[in-house]
Amino acid sequence: QVQLVESGGGLVQPGGSLKLSCTASVSTIGIDVMGWYRQVRGKERELVATITRGDTTNYADSVKGRFTISRENAKNTVDLQMNNLKTDDTAVYYCFVDWVSARFPRFWGKGNLVTVSS
Repeated sequence: QVQLVESGGGLVQPGGSLKLSCTASVSTIGIDVMGWYRQVRGKERELVATITRGDTTNYADSVKGRFTISRENAKNTVDLQMNNLKTDDTAVYYCFVDWVSARFPRFWGKGNLVTVSS
């Protein structure tokens, strides 16, 4: 069973920065896409950012220019650097991985709360 362990959430003031990290319990060699979703209670989960094994990135319009996703295969990690945070960024952030082989399902982390408040 693959485990994704997230870290780095917390409370930050508007305009501040946080970095989320997600470490997979297995090698990322077989992983195609890594990324982050976020969810506010009562709302649908929203895609925030993705990065492919070829380092192609994609961002939600709401975070472009403020968030940066990166991955380091040697450490089995994917990070999300969040700058100029806004109150609307408050949510639980979930990392996920999709595999090169379609035989394997998407795996999710347990979620990490980010609160942006003054």
